[in-house]
Amino acid sequence: MSIQYEDSTLAGSYDVVGSFPKSFGYGVEEQDLEENCSSSADKPRILLMGLRRSGKSSIQKVVFHKMSPNETLFLESTNKIYKDDISGSSFVNFQIWDFPGQVDFLDPTFDSEMIFKGTGALIFVIDAQDDYVEALERLHLTVSRAYKVNPDINFEVFIHKVDGLSDDHKIETQRDIHQRANDELTDANLEKLHLSLYLTSIYDHSIFEAFSKVVQKLLPQLPTLENLLNIFISHSGIEKAFLFDVVSKIYIATDSSPVDMQSYELCCDMIDVVIDVSCIYGLMQDGSGCAYDKESSAIIRLNNTTVLYLKEVTKFLALVCILREESFERKGLIEYNFHCFRKAIHEVFEVGNLPQDALTGLKYAGAHNGSAV
Repeated sequence: MSIQYEDSTLAGSYDVVGSFPKSFGYGVEEQDLEENCSSSADKPRILLMGLRRSGKSSIQKVVFHKMSPNETLFLESTNKIYKDDISGSSFVNFQIWDFPGQVDFLDPTFDSEMIFKGTGALIFVIDAQDDYVEALERLHLTVSRAYKVNPDINFEVFIHKVDGLSDDHKIETQRDIHQRANDELTDANLEKLHLSLYLTSIYDHSIFEAFSKVVQKLLPQLPTLENLLNIFISHSGIEKAFLFDVVSKIYIATDSSPVDMQSYELCCDMIDVVIDVSCIYGLMQDGSGCAYDKESSAIIRLNNTTVLYLKEVTKFLALVCILREESFERKGLIEYNFHCFRKAIHEVFEVGNLPQDALTGLKYAGAHNGSAV
């Protein structure tokens, strides 16, 4: 088959009820592969692959275009390579290429070198509600071909549409796919090729968490971000903190404590509440202004003595924290520590080196203000 490229259009992507305004888009997409090859070369590339109707386009639309999951039922099957340049945020800055399920890797027009050489992650989507024998065969062919071209690719497998399965069936399906896929890799002498498996659905937050893990692997600043978050929460009495990309609700970093799915969902819902309320009450009468800016912050007190705390970090990043009500009584300390944290984040991405001054200030605040270490 002849490989064709087509740009998906952002127009209308934010017109669904409860979605972000158009000002929260990721910017325009690439118009032509050849024209943009120079600017694209520096951006990590994420490939979405899998059989037809496995849910690849639905994932892309829900995560990055805020489409309602129910609306994805009306999406047509992909017959060309769609590519999105997710470049509206300087922090989550990559390309997504959505491949049609009928791609023939043996076709001479398929340029493996060009496709896989600049790829940071390859996501293979498997429909868990369908017979996945053929999908596993295509998975093996895809990853083995890609690994030979670029062994540094992160190989991710989304076991998708698990919302219709019982918990026991989910676990059994994941175990079976993991076993079969690795057995085939072993037989092909590809033991060094590592597959990361995720159970996903567009009808809950599992797809956002899975994409968060994929994106984090592409961020060279991740260890520094985690270190900054660990210092911030330990000196502020905070239980959990996420650094979110506001548009997609992907968290690009969190502290080293385990991620609880319920806590992550609470933080995602808080972002939705803040943006929705800001769009109603925060804009001018003529609709001008921005629903999310440097003054954006929010506090939500739950009925179990838990406090959710959101602060703007950059134009596209927000820090969302979970803490106890008694810890929030020292709001002045938290505010000062956040100021140091925010300064450090800007230095990490703008300067590209470890922000020693900001770190020192953060530690100093915790040591001299009675913080919970």
